[in-house]
Amino acid sequence: MAQPGEHDTVQTWREESTVGVRHPALASCRIPDRSPDAATPGNTALLHAEAAYRQALSAGAEYAVAQQAARIVGAEAGHTRRRVRALRRHWIPRLEETLARLDLALEESEHEDAVRRRWAAARRG
Repeated sequence: MAQPGEHDTVQTWREESTVGVRHPALASCRIPDRSPDAATPGNTALLHAEAAYRQALSAGAEYAVAQQAARIVGAEAGHTRRRVRALRRHWIPRLEETLARLDLALEESEHEDAVRRRWAAARRG
């Protein structure tokens, strides 16, 4: 009889950052090898099935991690699109309007300053 934890599958992954978004990556899934004390399968088809099962489980783990990473990065891309849209529709026009007002105020101030200098020069002269 197998001891608890003796035949547990070991799944690991690590996190990476893509365009500033943390997501799972590099999954691995390891099924412990058959115990030397375990009975050998009755035919080679079972050995091939066991090998195929290992490969399928590993591929499934890699797929799950890739799918989750795509979901996370996709969601962040959607948030970024909304932020860019808000900048383009609201913030940038407001800032351009403020800049235009400040440019006009600066130009008027420079013009008034130039007029004062001319008056002062004409008084001295």
